[in-house]
Amino acid sequence: MESNPTMKFFTRREMLRASAVLAGGTLAARFYPATLVRAASALPQEKSAADPVAAMRAQFGGAPIVPQKLTDSITLLSGPGGNVVVLNGADGKLMGDTFVQPAWPHLKDALDKIGNAPVKTAIDTHWHFDHSDNNASLRAAGATLVAHANTKKRMSETHTLAVLNLTFGPSPADALPQQTFAQTHKITMNGETVSLVHIPPAHTDSDIYLHFEKGNVLQTGDVFFNGFYPYIDSGTGGSVSGMIAGAAKLLAVADNNTKIVPGHGPLGNKADLMKYHDMLTTVREHLQKLKSSGKTVQEAVAAKPLADLDAAWGKGLFNSDTFIQIAYPAL
Repeated sequence: MESNPTMKFFTRREMLRASAVLAGGTLAARFYPATLVRAASALPQEKSAADPVAAMRAQFGGAPIVPQKLTDSITLLSGPGGNVVVLNGADGKLMGDTFVQPAWPHLKDALDKIGNAPVKTAIDTHWHFDHSDNNASLRAAGATLVAHANTKKRMSETHTLAVLNLTFGPSPADALPQQTFAQTHKITMNGETVSLVHIPPAHTDSDIYLHFEKGNVLQTGDVFFNGFYPYIDSGTGGSVSGMIAGAAKLLAVADNNTKIVPGHGPLGNKADLMKYHDMLTTVREHLQKLKSSGKTVQEAVAAKPLADLDAAWGKGLFNSDTFIQIAYPAL
């Protein structure tokens, strides 16, 4: 694993808090942390130290799956690795994202409770493991895997996520998307039209959104974290400016009645997305001043440039000290 000089700021306590928030939607911050801390402490210490990816999978996998009906045919599942959207009907099920591997038995049960139709299509909003981890299981069950071309590319490579210092090897062949696209793709089933649209590099260079046009549901992937500072993967094309532009692209699709499903966090609306866009714009302004003046990331953290944002945004996935370490190289 590559060394990372910013890791000295990222404590085990913050890792556990990050796991808890990533693991769920509406109820995560209130109910999941103790469960996830127990799951982490139950792992053999040598296993956790030697394989932090396995430890994080186990932490995420301990979260319950909470269903929320969005329309007659669309259900939001929140839980082990963020949010999954399921379109159900006589033509079969379509899924946006797939949770983490340890959650597969519970995910299968949740899908069965929605309806008897099999999953015909599973879509990855981007390449990260918490959004694509059950690809192989769904393919084995008969689903076709769909994603942006860069998702297949990134999943075929080895990557280390900065600050989190997690290294992922190439995904097995049966977990890779079978159908890919470059800009847009449409799927019509169950009386719904689902538009898949690539977002220029934002959280990663593989991001797409899913727009369920009839139901007026917008699934954003990790271009939108509702209510807290996001993770930005600068190692695979992510940037602060890209996240701002991505949020603006999503805002152009949504109206005041759109149900907006973030990659992580509770179900949102256009006002929530606008607040997030404005927060990122302020972050870029504050951090760019420091970077342009030659400040190192350590000096930027010490300057507390995001202190005025912390009350609203710093109590979820990361506090501002850690978020600065993520955002500074992604300016």
